[in-house]
Amino acid sequence: MENNSRRGFMGKAFGAVAAVGAVGSLVAMKSTWDPLPSVKAAGFTTLDMSIYQENELITEKWRGKPIFVLKKTAEMVAKQTDEQKKRDVVVGDSHFMLAIGLCTHLGCIPAYKGQEDGFLCACHGGQFDWSGAVTKVPPPRGFDIPPFKIDGNMLVLGEEGPEYKQMKETGVTL
Repeated sequence: MENNSRRGFMGKAFGAVAAVGAVGSLVAMKSTWDPLPSVKAAGFTTLDMSIYQENELITEKWRGKPIFVLKKTAEMVAKQTDEQKKRDVVVGDSHFMLAIGLCTHLGCIPAYKGQEDGFLCACHGGQFDWSGAVTKVPPPRGFDIPPFKIDGNMLVLGEEGPEYKQMKETGVTL
C-alpha cells in the first residue's frame, strides 16, 4: 500500500508540474502573437490642424503611407461644387483636403501643382483637383480618405469618427 500511495503522489506531482509548464508556455505563446507596442502606436497618428497654412500641401506619414493635408483658402471653398464639399474635412472654421497620397490607378504619388491645376500623376497622366476628385482618367476614383476622428483642433488618423463614417456611408470613400 505504501508503494501505491507514493506512486499516486508522484503521478499527481508530475501532473501538477506539467500543467504549470503548459500554462506558462501558452502564456508565452500568446505574448508572441500580440502586436508590439511600436506597431500599436503606428496605427494612430495625431495631427494638430491649427499649424497648417492655406494652400500649402503638407505630406504626413501614417502606416507607411503618405497622407496629403491641404488647408483650403476661402476662394477654394467658395468655388467648390457639392461633390467637392462632400470630400472636405472641416475642423473648426477651416476646410481641409485629407487623403492618402497614392494614385488610385497604380499607386504612384501625384505631385501638387497648385490651386488651379490640382494634382498630377506623372506615370499615366491622371489628374485630381484640389479636393481629391478625379478630373482626368485613368484613375478609377478620387483619392482615398484615411479613417479619421476629429477631436477639437486635433485629427486622429486610424480611428473612425462620425464624420468619416458619414463619408463612408455616402460613398465618398471606401
